[in-house]
Amino acid sequence: MPMKPGDIEDMIKAGIPGAKVTIRDLAGDGDHYAAEVVAEAFRGKSRVQQHQMVYEALKGNMGGLLHALALQTSAPD
Repeated sequence: MPMKPGDIEDMIKAGIPGAKVTIRDLAGDGDHYAAEVVAEAFRGKSRVQQHQMVYEALKGNMGGLLHALALQTSAPD
């Protein structure tokens, strides 16, 4: 059973407090999503480190329940 967009958003927000998260279903199949995550916690971190933080917040669901997630991450302006 695929993950719901709200579940993905909730997990990211729980793992990265204060994050603003936008989730889009890319294919309408519940398996391919895009996430835009803006968080102060990303400031000073490389893009790889930012993405690792998001994957950690998803608690191992990447590649399992969550098949594909295109990430765009940044610190707030």
